[in-house]
Amino acid sequence: MPDFIPADAITEYFRTGFQHTAWRLEARREYQVDYESERYRTFLRGEDPGTAGREGWLNTIRDLTGRGVRVERVRLFDQPPSDYQRFLLWGTVHTVAAGEDIRYLPRAEAEQTDLPMVDFWLFDSRTVGRFNFDGDRSLGMELTDDPAEVLRACQVRDAAWHYAIPYADFRTRVPSPV
Repeated sequence: MPDFIPADAITEYFRTGFQHTAWRLEARREYQVDYESERYRTFLRGEDPGTAGREGWLNTIRDLTGRGVRVERVRLFDQPPSDYQRFLLWGTVHTVAAGEDIRYLPRAEAEQTDLPMVDFWLFDSRTVGRFNFDGDRSLGMELTDDPAEVLRACQVRDAAWHYAIPYADFRTRVPSPV
């Protein structure tokens, strides 16, 4: 198992790095992603930014879920949500259509539940991919199979998933400019 996956290689890791499940806690309020910058500005103007730049990820999700792999995530959100959180919510329709199950959890509720405010992926309930950031830019994931960290990640997954709101319900609660 590699120790570190650079940000630009994460999608490739999804193609070969695990077999059955991928679950993510997405806790940050904003992310700086190069291919999103123009799409984000388009969204802020109230226009539809489309899926340009996301095709690789969407195709990977379609492939994985088509093979029976579960890909799930819980996004923490603020009340009211930031512009960036509304942008992510807008784009979720495409990711869900590709097969990923995305749910939302109010940040205040996550804090009351004592969930960590860190981003990570949990693969096959065996490997944790902890994100490293420079500001809002992801540098990549540090992988570990340390039993204590994996157990904690499994506990976080179970608690977050229990309280999270499915995308179809949540999207009706947050206004979008597009």
